[in-house]
Amino acid sequence: MKDSKKELVTIDDYIKIQDKDKQVDLQKFREIIKKAAPKATECISYQMPAFKQNGILVYFAAAKNHFGFYPTAKPIEVFKKQLDEKGYTYSKGAIQFPLDKPLPVKLIQDMVKFRIKENEIKALAKQKKLTKK
Repeated sequence: MKDSKKELVTIDDYIKIQDKDKQVDLQKFREIIKKAAPKATECISYQMPAFKQNGILVYFAAAKNHFGFYPTAKPIEVFKKQLDEKGYTYSKGAIQFPLDKPLPVKLIQDMVKFRIKENEIKALAKQKKLTKK
């Protein structure tokens, strides 16, 4: 990573400060998410690229040896079988995609779509609660 002291405002800002060899895949990552969540808005949160739709959907980032994908805990539980089959390293809220392998387009999009539904359900529940008061 280059000048990380600069205040990041956009995903473009984030991508520009990454190593050249990661920039193309970061842009692909962004496009994969955009295609799955066309109504989502881009932002920077916790100094990482993120997408919002009824709250944060997902984050992604470049690391030294992988790309990090942060879809929250529930999608990782739901898609655990696919993650295990592909041999990805993951934890409760993060998945590591190796730099030397293509990004798993369908898996990422399925997780993003899952998060959209999850956020919609939460937003509807919150709205119902507010209208009851």
